Amino acid sequence: EQSMIRGPTIIQPLPGLGPEPGGTLPLCRPGFSEDVYVAVVPESTEKGQPLFNVKFVNCGQGGLVRFECSNPSDFRIEADGVVYALRPLTLSTLPTVPLVIVARDETNQQQWQTQVRLTPPGLQEIWFPSRQTDSSSIGQLKRMKRDWVIPPINVPENSRGEFPQDLVRIRSDNDKNRSLRYSVTGPGADQPPTGIFIIHPISGELSVMKPLDREHISNFHLRAHAVDLNGNQVESPIDIVINVIDMNDNRPEFIHQIWNGSVPEGSKPGTFVMTVTSVDKDDPKTANGMLRYKIGSQNPESPTSNMFTINNKTGDIITVAAGLDREKVPQYTLIIQATDMEGNPMYGLSNTATAVIRVTDINDNPPEFTAEMFFGEVPENRVNVIVANLTVTDKDQPNTLAWKAVYKITGGDPTGRFSVPTDPTTNEGLVTVVKPIDYEISRTYMLTVVAVNEVSLARGIYSPRQSTATVSIRVIDVNESPYFDPNPKLIKLEEGMLAESSLTTFTAQDPDRFMQQSIRYTRLSDPANWLRIDANTGRITTIAVLDRESPYVKDNMYSATFLASDSGVPPASGTGTLQISLLDINDNAPHVYPQETEMCKKPEPNGINITALDGDLNPNAGPFAFELANRPADVRRNWTITRLSGDYAQLSLKIGFLESGIYEIPIIITDSGNLPMSNTSYLRVKVCQCDHNGDCTDQQHIIAAGLGTGAIIAILLCIIILLILVLLFVVWMKRRDKERQAKQLLIDPEDDVRDNILKYDEEGGGEEDQDYDLSQLQQPDTIEPDTIKPVGIRRMDERPLHPEPQYPIRSAAPHPGDIGDFINEGLKAADNDPTAPPYDSLLVFDYEGSGSTAGSLSSLNSSSSGGDQDYDYLNDWGPRFRKLADMYGGSDD
Repeated sequence: EQSMIRGPTIIQPLPGLGPEPGGTLPLCRPGFSEDVYVAVVPESTEKGQPLFNVKFVNCGQGGLVRFECSNPSDFRIEADGVVYALRPLTLSTLPTVPLVIVARDETNQQQWQTQVRLTPPGLQEIWFPSRQTDSSSIGQLKRMKRDWVIPPINVPENSRGEFPQDLVRIRSDNDKNRSLRYSVTGPGADQPPTGIFIIHPISGELSVMKPLDREHISNFHLRAHAVDLNGNQVESPIDIVINVIDMNDNRPEFIHQIWNGSVPEGSKPGTFVMTVTSVDKDDPKTANGMLRYKIGSQNPESPTSNMFTINNKTGDIITVAAGLDREKVPQYTLIIQATDMEGNPMYGLSNTATAVIRVTDINDNPPEFTAEMFFGEVPENRVNVIVANLTVTDKDQPNTLAWKAVYKITGGDPTGRFSVPTDPTTNEGLVTVVKPIDYEISRTYMLTVVAVNEVSLARGIYSPRQSTATVSIRVIDVNESPYFDPNPKLIKLEEGMLAESSLTTFTAQDPDRFMQQSIRYTRLSDPANWLRIDANTGRITTIAVLDRESPYVKDNMYSATFLASDSGVPPASGTGTLQISLLDINDNAPHVYPQETEMCKKPEPNGINITALDGDLNPNAGPFAFELANRPADVRRNWTITRLSGDYAQLSLKIGFLESGIYEIPIIITDSGNLPMSNTSYLRVKVCQCDHNGDCTDQQHIIAAGLGTGAIIAILLCIIILLILVLLFVVWMKRRDKERQAKQLLIDPEDDVRDNILKYDEEGGGEEDQDYDLSQLQQPDTIEPDTIKPVGIRRMDERPLHPEPQYPIRSAAPHPGDIGDFINEGLKAADNDPTAPPYDSLLVFDYEGSGSTAGSLSSLNSSSSGGDQDYDYLNDWGPRFRKLADMYGGSDD
């Protein structure tokens, strides 16, 4: 009952796996599962094609077992027991003697061996499981074989043989005594992809129709059926698994063709760089898909040709040698090769990719000055000027922190007059003056400058001597401006000094001690034009009287500015300010304040408080003495003055009443200076009529504080225009009331239906929807009785037919006063009439003439309603109302 299946690897079932007599399991013995294997090989094999495999049982010992083949020139056996062809083989070149496979334990050198007989292909058979027990085996229990697991059929991919190629024959025991029909179902047979496998319905030979591709479909699951000629199933279906054996037909493919990585310069051996990866579409469980990596070439080969290595299984690239220097070799290009068949160069397929490794920079090169000495010069008193450019070289990568230089002054500048910023573009040091330099103090400077990078040097790297330089700076003498000292200069004087008086000497000094120059002085600013300066000596004299009370004096201080110019080329000049503090003298007489005031005719109280203003300062001002002048005589008669304090006094009336008007009262005021000064000033008093609040109410006061003539005229014009607009509005309203009253006379309030809404709910068709005989309008009497439309005949657009309604009897001559009722009755009759046409259709009216049944319209007279009223006044309303006057005001005719 063993099943022989045609394929590249055929191994017979292992004997002795069932229970031993007595029901005990056999002891596990290390060794091959069979002493002799029978392998069916194809008619032709390719190089690297798997042929068969052997199974070794180690019983869990875990020792390393190595296989050896007796014909190593034609066959190769792997660690998993699979035997591959090392060259193309045919049936004629197959060895006639069995192959000997030896297994050797590397631990204890124990050996086991087995034989493999290679047989040419022959069509093997698969039998359906028997459903009957063997009746001859009496006393022995024979298990019914159900659900057999048929060993898979192995078919190599990419076969070049002739097609169809037979695989196996399906047989049933029942075909001995009757004819059967065989069929297979499943993907590859009757399901997509169809047409790959077919079975001969009579012989049961299963064949493959085309080459298979494992990378597309790795296995097929078919089901075999056996039925009689009537289609009745005679055997249970059996499952057949067809495995597509992998061939090494796909090269490894790198995920990227170019791989980019980086490693810092100076890295130690063993530093990880990058990982490259490739894939193989072949079976990764076989050698066909097992890849190995290696470095094919390195460019450049500096400092050695083996700066990097690669893990042949993982693809990790690491450094193996020291000496990575970006300044010498900034980039390496590696050709990486991936080979399947576990890297076997003879049988494996390979592919290549490029790995670009960039050596990144570290600060292993300090900046170095291009010269030991730099020179520069600068004019004195100049700031923010560059006097020298310091150039350096740095082998590190430009525009990085390891390349950018920082300059520091370590000597020769104790007062901090220089700084050395870095030019961000050229990396040069710019020696700059930040504080003024005086040629008369120091003519030269010797600076010591050190250059470092923005980041520290790498460990073990030290700055060389070239990182320090000396800068010699020469100061150029320039013509400096003369300067006044002190500036400003303050002097104190009494005001009132006469013209041509000598005040002081205001001279300037020339800082240029090494230049012989003269200085000339000029007046630059003199607001009050009081001073004059000698051009050679700088002596200042007055040309006018100095007055402390002048508007040009602020806080007793007067300032003037003078210019000093030297005789250099070009000349230089400087300014100085002279401040004169003026001391006060009693040279201003006091005057009354306020100068104007108001008073009532009957003042209550009748006093006015006054004070005095004096341009001088104390003690040349208050306290003041107040008294009335002797002239005119009525001043002392009507007024009196009383001193309240040193600065205030009160002016009062001696009499109880004073006429309205303006009075000027002379008052003599004397200050308290060492030489007192008196002055007679006039107080202007306005006497007026006052209200109960004490405010003036005289016309003169109102006019003085009121509006001008133009404003009063504008107000009057606005009032007149407003009155005209009001008058026009009143006239318009009266006219509108008359028109409203005239309209109300024409309509009876009880019959006013203007607010009623008339609603018609019928819409008829157009003129084309009507079917009327227009001749009836001319000769209604000639209508034949039989031509009248029967009741049962209706138009398509008429309302549904209902019993004819009983129409109300209409009044032949309705009363004019009941015109509203008449209209409502007519509307109701039309709404209830099913034969009435729509309102927008052609209406047919009865002919009015002789023989008409309708009454005359002359019956619609107004004699019955309001005929006794007089409507003749309507004639006065115009031509539109005369017709109404004729209708209602005329006689019955």
